Amino acid sequence: MGEYKEKGSKFIAYAKAVYDEEEVKIFLEEIKQEHPKARHHCYAYRLGLDKEKDYRANDDGEPSGTAGRPIMGQIDSYGLSNVMVIVIRYFGGTKLGVPGLIRSYKTATKEALENAEIEEKRLMKSFQLQFPYTLMNEVMRVIKRKDIEIQSQGYENQCLIDVTIAEGDVEEKLEDFEELRGVELKEL
Repeated sequence: MGEYKEKGSKFIAYAKAVYDEEEVKIFLEEIKQEHPKARHHCYAYRLGLDKEKDYRANDDGEPSGTAGRPIMGQIDSYGLSNVMVIVIRYFGGTKLGVPGLIRSYKTATKEALENAEIEEKRLMKSFQLQFPYTLMNEVMRVIKRKDIEIQSQGYENQCLIDVTIAEGDVEEKLEDFEELRGVELKEL
């Protein structure tokens, strides 16, 4: 949570991890119920990593670009995704003007993000290893040595092992499999 006051107006910001549109709606409704007398419930959120889509910014009655955009700017400056920030405003009787509104929404959001517990997650890629049973010991030795996480194992005409690897480690972790003849590797 973050809080900022200017000329009698009070800005309270809430930040929360969100993963889909339904969570966005639920979080917004929770904050509106908690602060029904607030004049504005402005927000911004980003879902996923595509900076060109999967985001919204809403000024909720404030002049265009004075609330949602500054909130989104703070989310982007922290390099966050799967997050929503809602800033509510209790009007203090004095108009703040465009610069004052931008500063207030930006500062309240910054406070909320600084106080939030930010969880860092690595992007993972999934692969399937297909190989004859005779290579099982060699494949398992590489998996253990490279500390690769197994998601599932199966046996049809040949052995199937699904693994996940952090995106930045893919090349280094998979290089030994390329040297094993008979191991087929495909990205899932």
